[in-house]
Amino acid sequence: MVQKIERVSIVGTGNLGTQIAVYAAHSGYEVAAYDPDGKAFFRACEALKARMEGGIEKGALTPGQFQSGVDKIHLYDGPAGALDNADLVIEAVSEDLELKRKVFGQMDALAPPGAILATNSSSLPVSRIETVTGRPEQCLNLHFYQPLMGINMVDIMGGTKTSKEVFQTCREWIRSLGCVPLTVNREIFGFCYNRVWRSVKREILHMWAEGYVDFRDIDRAWMIVNGSGIGPFGRMDLVGLDVVYDIAIS
Repeated sequence: MVQKIERVSIVGTGNLGTQIAVYAAHSGYEVAAYDPDGKAFFRACEALKARMEGGIEKGALTPGQFQSGVDKIHLYDGPAGALDNADLVIEAVSEDLELKRKVFGQMDALAPPGAILATNSSSLPVSRIETVTGRPEQCLNLHFYQPLMGINMVDIMGGTKTSKEVFQTCREWIRSLGCVPLTVNREIFGFCYNRVWRSVKREILHMWAEGYVDFRDIDRAWMIVNGSGIGPFGRMDLVGLDVVYDIAIS
């Protein structure tokens, strides 16, 4: 069993997978990454660079630190090489249960026996994924929000058999990245903040769809009351409306 995480592998280099990889590399970890779309990482990097100004204001990485992290990541054109020596493998593919189960099966087959397997799902509990592996005690949820944008928190939730050692190892690893672990003691859909956020989304989408209030005024009200530079509709657009939709129907 892994006692200390030193080598991290990321499967899926879209928006969040790339952020996790860069943060881990910046924090001194050896990082490998793989995406079946060979251009996904580079597209994500360009999009993140364009959005980093707001993150810098909140204390996220500077452009120089971001690029330094990017340069340290080892990219692979196949999952086997990317997972060979991993202590922790994080799946960050689309919010589709069957796809995640397929990817977890590959991770289980290719990663070292002692490696921890984590899903970055923003809503699906790992208990619905862990059954395709032979190591459910080493599986858990590690859901990053938007660390490069200054939202440096991570939901951590175990599955049906996650060991206390694995849970604690990952909690310490999250802290080592400068992120705040949000511990979920019992399985619940949406975990910590996203459970609250889902309720907010449901209500404001109803208000907008039924013509009660313009979405721009909802965002204005939110920003004034919370002292935020972005409202809930802006946040959904930042995450990606396709991701929001996948979460809503999951």
